[in-house]
Amino acid sequence: MVIYPYRYLAMSNKKGESKQMDFFINMAFAAAAVFLFWKMFMPAKGVKNISTEELKSRLGEKDVQYIDVRTPAEYKGNHIRDFKNIPLHQLSSKSDKLDKSRETMLICQSGMRSSRAAKTLKKQGFTNVVNVKGGMSSWR
Repeated sequence: MVIYPYRYLAMSNKKGESKQMDFFINMAFAAAAVFLFWKMFMPAKGVKNISTEELKSRLGEKDVQYIDVRTPAEYKGNHIRDFKNIPLHQLSSKSDKLDKSRETMLICQSGMRSSRAAKTLKKQGFTNVVNVKGGMSSWR
């Protein structure tokens, strides 16, 4: 049996109208959940995603800013030589130290935080942002 906490909000005592109200409320919740899922997990427009294999061939390029958005403890435990650590929670405040016109390559542990970081940088006007899919978990 499913219990709907909003069932008591229905304005009518008629069973048909109450079921209709339940249906519309369920549809609204489902639509909101789909929208939130889409906003959280879809890459930002203009952000390029690359694999760790492609990253290996691109390491050492002088015109690229390499940023690791993991925590300092994660970074200290294992990191890629060219990457500078700027944790995700500090990225907005420290992004002024980065060049918005240069390519900025982002990595984290799984690719989720770096994807969020990419969205943040795009909103701040960075023109060439790259996310490393799979993050350090895929790096070997």
